Amino acid sequence: MKMSRTKLTRRDLVRWIAGGAIAAALPARADEPARTMATRTMPGSREAIPVIGMGSSNTFDVGVSDAERAPLREVLRALADAGGTVIDTSPMYGRAEQTIGDLVAALGLRSRLWFATKVWTRGREAGQQQIAESFRRLRTDRLELLQIHNLLDWREHLPTIRSMQQQQKVRYSGITHYRADAHEELERVLDAERFDWVQFNYSLAEREAERRLLPFCMDRGVAVMINRPFADGALFARVRDKPLPPWAAEVGCSSWAQYFLRFAISHPAVTCAIPATSKPHHMRDNAAAGAAPLPDEQQRRRMAEYFQAL
Repeated sequence: MKMSRTKLTRRDLVRWIAGGAIAAALPARADEPARTMATRTMPGSREAIPVIGMGSSNTFDVGVSDAERAPLREVLRALADAGGTVIDTSPMYGRAEQTIGDLVAALGLRSRLWFATKVWTRGREAGQQQIAESFRRLRTDRLELLQIHNLLDWREHLPTIRSMQQQQKVRYSGITHYRADAHEELERVLDAERFDWVQFNYSLAEREAERRLLPFCMDRGVAVMINRPFADGALFARVRDKPLPPWAAEVGCSSWAQYFLRFAISHPAVTCAIPATSKPHHMRDNAAAGAAPLPDEQQRRRMAEYFQAL
């Protein structure tokens, strides 16, 4: 997933929000009772997937020093402690695969986590070599999900993924993109070939998938992983200096991050979302957004209308 270089952070947001709105933008207190994370059952499978996972673009591309890696170690611990499992990465994300592999091994968390990575190159042989390197970097002998990143040379990589599924080295196949103008192509590929998962952008600021792609995935039984649930920071910019609605608690939200995530994951076609962060308290806040029960259709409509009116 491609990311812009400049974006509004939650630290900026908290600094700009004044008075009583600050409390509304912060995660739930540590002494509040934990709520169980909701799960979605994969179409055509009995596997339950926690609705909040973690992306790694622009966050896990770090060196090997403890100063760089210590916060990320706590991010992973926070994800697992909250009941999250899905970690999405890619060779495109620099050193992210290596960082994840090293930290997960050090924490002893591999059995509790669900690895999704991608192939991102041209040519079948080059793809096979890249996939082998991903296994090495992630320190694993199996992948839960292997995706074709941004549809790049997907016809060449699909036979490799199918073969690895037969060998039980890969459980599920997938394709991805991060732009709305690629949704039509994603739909064409999903119509032509069977994939278990598709990953694409969806948020309160980018709702194009609601028109065709999300209903298509529901009809075809394709699991959906959502990237860009904060629209690359644009959602936080939109609510700068704005308080949460007075009824936020009714839809299970104590922060804007939870508001945005709960809208995305509550669409009935969505299996999980993968917000990226390098900060443990943001990971805990994100994970809290997955608490059951999720907003229903009427609540989702109210959330969208409030956001559109800001």
